[in-house]
Amino acid sequence: MRKGNPSHLRLLAGAASLLALSAAAPVASAQAVLDEIIVTATKRAENQQQVPVSVGTISDDKLNSVMSGGVDLLALSAQVPSLYAESTFARTFPRFYIRGLGNSDFDLNSTQPVGLVIDEVVQENPLLRGFPIFDTERVEVLRGPQGTLFGRNTPAGTISFVSKKPTQETEGYLSASYGRKNTIGAEGAIGGALIDGVLSARLSMKYDRKDNFIDNTFTGEKDAIGGFSETAARLQLMYEKGPLTALFNAHARDLDGSARVFVANAITKGNNNLSSTFSRNSVYQNGQNDLDVSSQGGSLKLEYDLDGLLLTSITGYETADVYTRGDIDGGVAGRGPGFIPFDSETADALPDHAQWTQELRLSNADGERLRWQTGLFYFNEDVTAYGYAYGNASDPRNIFVFTDSRQETKTWAVFGQASYDLTEQVVLTGGVRYNDEEKDFSVVRTMPGVPGSTRGNASLSDGQVTWDVALTYKATDDINLFTRVANGYRAPSIQSRPLFYFGPDINRDALSIAKAETLMSYEAGIKSNLWERKARLNVTAFYTDINNQQFTAVGGTSNNNTLINADGGEGYGFEAELELLPTENLLLTGGLSYNHTEIQDKTLRIPVCGGGCTVTDPTVVNPVLGTLAVLDGNSFPNAPKWILSATARYGIPVSTGEVYVFTDWNYRSKVNFFLYTSKEFYSDSKLEGGLKVGYVSDDEKFGVAVFGRNITNEKSLEGAIDFNNLTGIVNEAPFYGVEITSKF
Repeated sequence: MRKGNPSHLRLLAGAASLLALSAAAPVASAQAVLDEIIVTATKRAENQQQVPVSVGTISDDKLNSVMSGGVDLLALSAQVPSLYAESTFARTFPRFYIRGLGNSDFDLNSTQPVGLVIDEVVQENPLLRGFPIFDTERVEVLRGPQGTLFGRNTPAGTISFVSKKPTQETEGYLSASYGRKNTIGAEGAIGGALIDGVLSARLSMKYDRKDNFIDNTFTGEKDAIGGFSETAARLQLMYEKGPLTALFNAHARDLDGSARVFVANAITKGNNNLSSTFSRNSVYQNGQNDLDVSSQGGSLKLEYDLDGLLLTSITGYETADVYTRGDIDGGVAGRGPGFIPFDSETADALPDHAQWTQELRLSNADGERLRWQTGLFYFNEDVTAYGYAYGNASDPRNIFVFTDSRQETKTWAVFGQASYDLTEQVVLTGGVRYNDEEKDFSVVRTMPGVPGSTRGNASLSDGQVTWDVALTYKATDDINLFTRVANGYRAPSIQSRPLFYFGPDINRDALSIAKAETLMSYEAGIKSNLWERKARLNVTAFYTDINNQQFTAVGGTSNNNTLINADGGEGYGFEAELELLPTENLLLTGGLSYNHTEIQDKTLRIPVCGGGCTVTDPTVVNPVLGTLAVLDGNSFPNAPKWILSATARYGIPVSTGEVYVFTDWNYRSKVNFFLYTSKEFYSDSKLEGGLKVGYVSDDEKFGVAVFGRNITNEKSLEGAIDFNNLTGIVNEAPFYGVEITSKF
C-alpha cells in the first residue's frame, strides 16, 4: 500500500489549535458544568472520555430538533464528524458511511461496512435499518473497526441506537407537531411500575404523515406522489428481582408511501447544475411510485449476577416485508423531460425474511484492576428477494425481467476482551474474535414470453480473526491520551444482477461475488475536560489501510449492480469535537472532520454511465464492455473530505419557565456519487441549518415551539442514476412547523 501524505498530521495539529483557540474565550463563572456522557461502546457502561475509541454521540435533545418534521434517518448525516448518509430509496435503506467507508449497493441482500445496532441487536439487512427514531436516549457513532465486540461487517464502525428503558417511576411524554404539506407528527411514551420493585414497563409510539405534494404533469394529476404515512411502536418490560434482570423488547413498524422520486435530466450536461426546468414539486412520468414496509421484531436480554460475575444473554428476532417500485428513467421516453431513449421502471420485494441472533457474554465486575469479558455469538438470516424490471412503454405493468433470489447466512463467533491497569495512569486494552460465516445463494432469472431461464448458485465460507489493542494514558484527572490499532473485515458478498443473458444453467462464476475485505486501522487521540468541566475537547487522528476493498459498480448503460474488489484503498484524517458552556444558559457544540480516501488499483476498470455524461477519468475501450473508466487514485464514492457541524442553545429564564433558541448547522464538502468521476454526477458542498424557538415550563409539563429545517433553502444534488439519462435526486425542501410537548 502507498502511504498517506504526512501533511494530514500537520492539518490535524492546525485544526486542533484552531478549536482550542475558539474554546479559549473567557468562561463566565457558573455552577453549571457539562453533563457526563455514558456510552456502551465496550459493552460496558463507561464515561465517553475514558473509552479508547473515537465515539461521537447525539443526545435526545439534539435528536428532537434535527429529526423534526417527519424526516428519516438521513437527517443524521453530518451530525457528528466523519458520518455521512445517503439513499436512493425513501424512508428506508439508509446507507451510512464512516470515515469515507460505505457501500452504495442497492440490492436487498447487500452488506454494509458500517454496522447498525438497535438496543444491542444487530440490524443486518438494509431494509431493517430505516426503523424510525423515537423515545431514544442517545445515538452512539463508533468510528473505526469494531470487529472484536461487534463482529464482521463493521470495519468502518458501528452506529448504536439506545432506547429509553422502563423505570419504576411513572413518567412519560407527549409531542405533537404540524407543518408544511399537511405534515402531522405525534409521538409519546408512558412507563412505570407494574409491580413495585419487581416489574416495570414502557410503551412508546410514533406516527408521521405527509400529504402527497408532487404533481405529475404527464398524467395531469395534482398531488400525485411524495407523501407517506408511518406508524411505529415499542413495548418494553423490565423484570428485576434478586440476581436476575430481564428486559423484553417488542417493536413494529408500518410504512405506506412513495418511493424515491427520480427526475429525468435533472442535471445539466457538461456540469452538475440542476436544469432550468427542475422542480421539487412536479415530475413528468408514466411509471408507478410505491413504497410499503412492514417490520416486526423482539428481543430478550437476561442478566444474572453470579456473585462478582455477570452472565448476559441477548436473543433477537427481526423480520421485514417490503415492496418498492419506481420510475428510474424519471420521465417518458421520446417525450421528456430531455432525451430519454427508452422507458424503464423497476421494483424490488422482500416477501420472506427472518433474522435470528444470539449472544452470550460473561464478564467480571466493574472497578477491578483486570476487567474482562468473553462471549459467543450466533447469527442466522434467510432472505428471499424478488426483482422486477418493466420495459414496455405502452404498458408499464408488463414485466420485462423477473429475478427470484434466495440467500441464507449463518455466522458464529467467539470473542474476548480485557483491560488491565498497568499503573494508576496507564491502561492496556486488547481483544480478539474469531468469525466463521457460511452463505448459500441461489437465483433464477426469467423473461416472460421468452423460453428458458438463467440460474445461478454459490456457497461461500469464510473464517477471519479480528483484534484490537489500545493504550490509554491518564495525563491528568481531566486529560486522557489514547492510541489504538485494530483490524476488521467485511464478509464475502454475492449479487445476481450480472445474469443478464438467457441460456442453460450456469455456475457461480457467472455471479457477481466479492471476496472478503480486510482493514487495518491506526489511530491516536486526546480526550479532555477543560475549564472546570465547562468545556470538552476530543481530537483523533487515524490512518486506514484496506485490502481487497469491496465496491459496487452501480448502474451504467446496463443498470447492473456489480460487486468488485479493488486491490486496496487507504484513508487518513482526523475528527475533532468541542462542547462549551460559556454561561449557565448557553451551550455550544462543534464537530469537524477531514477524510482523505483513495482507491489503489492500477488495473481496476468499470463501465461508465449511459445517457451522455462527461467522464473525466482516463478511459479505455473494451470490445465487449465498451468504454471503461480507470479508477486508480479516485476517492471513494459518497466520501466528503470535510464535515462540519455546530449547534447553539440559549435559554432565557422567565417567571414560569424558560424561553429558548436552538440552532444547528452542518456542512459537507463535495461528494462524488460513483466510482468513476464525471462533470455531472457529483454534488457541490452543502450547508444546511435548522432553527427552533420555544417555551417550556419549569415542570416541563407544557412546551411549545416553532421550528424550521433547511431554513436557507439549500438545494443540492444528493444522488443520481447514471442509467439512460442524467437522472438526479435532491435534498429535502425547507420545512416549517409548530410543536407542542408535555412531560409527566
